[in-house]
Amino acid sequence: MIEDAPKVRVAPRPRRPHAEQLAALQDVPTGFVVDALGGAGALDYRIKPVVPEQAAFCGAALTCDAGPADNLAVFAALEHLQPGDVIVATTSGHTGCAVAGDLLLGMARNGGAVAFVTDGCVRDVPGIRGAGLPCFAVGVTPNSPAREGPGTVGFPIVVAGVAVAAGDIVVGDQDGVVVVPFDRIDEVVGRLDKVRAAEAALDAKVKAGMRLPPFLKR
Repeated sequence: MIEDAPKVRVAPRPRRPHAEQLAALQDVPTGFVVDALGGAGALDYRIKPVVPEQAAFCGAALTCDAGPADNLAVFAALEHLQPGDVIVATTSGHTGCAVAGDLLLGMARNGGAVAFVTDGCVRDVPGIRGAGLPCFAVGVTPNSPAREGPGTVGFPIVVAGVAVAAGDIVVGDQDGVVVVPFDRIDEVVGRLDKVRAAEAALDAKVKAGMRLPPFLKR
């Protein structure tokens, strides 16, 4: 007899960034993080904050593959949240209905989540604003999903063109969302001082009246 597959598969989480790594990337502009990564790492430009004034966040990825038109796996992820997590949910790019709404995001906030990121759509914008949890999506629609599965929690996924694994650090602001792979966290943190210094130096020159960037002469 062939047994039915579980509706949601959950992977163990053997790794997680430590507090010092998260603190080092807290409040760092996403552009700086991208520069420290060598010029890449941001999700597709269409993934933007639903409430622009609630955009800044930094946390550890809890991945979730809900598939198209379903959100059972997103609800299952709530059970595995740890304080400081970012729920990163892929719908395989499906935009015909929302994958989350204000009530789900409110429960995520109550469970310690610091943000919700999806390549799908969400709904209930006034309630999302009231929940106060940074929410990034490709769009907004009132259409509702099913809640039947299948789906996964904690397995590697691809969201808006970027690979994401549980334990990666996810950083967001009004410009978008950047993923720092777990194995590159210390490398990125180590490069930030140089990035900050270069930005500050050029910013000062622009404010002083500089009209052309130095690289043009080279």
